Amino acid sequence: MDDAVQKALDLTPAADAAERTIDITTIGAKSGEPRRIEIWFHKVDGHWFITGSPGRARSWYANLVANPHFSFHLKHGVEADLPAKARPVTDADERRSVFTGMIAALPSSGNGEWPPLEAWLEKSPLVEVEFAA
Repeated sequence: MDDAVQKALDLTPAADAAERTIDITTIGAKSGEPRRIEIWFHKVDGHWFITGSPGRARSWYANLVANPHFSFHLKHGVEADLPAKARPVTDADERRSVFTGMIAALPSSGNGEWPPLEAWLEKSPLVEVEFAA
């Protein structure tokens, strides 16, 4: 991985929304067709994660469960298309640890608050991103 890409992936708690915003391309669980969406990524304890704010089920998560290989597209500051693999995080203790670290590093939500930890734990998909070597 070149230095510019590594720097873009090395989020700090000071990272703003633009620095966290990427696109991912998954393969549709039912259709088998590529699906590209915009989403935030997070770095917690040296690992990268993708999640969504608490809410309804997400098709991107179903797609990654069905086919964990996807493309991680950096698009702010540096542009790169990185092959990756998703590992769903389902262990309760691991989820609590990741969401706790993630929430602590989130920038201001604009209204001053993010949903509470328990909401993330109950209603948010979570995958660890493993980049291809």
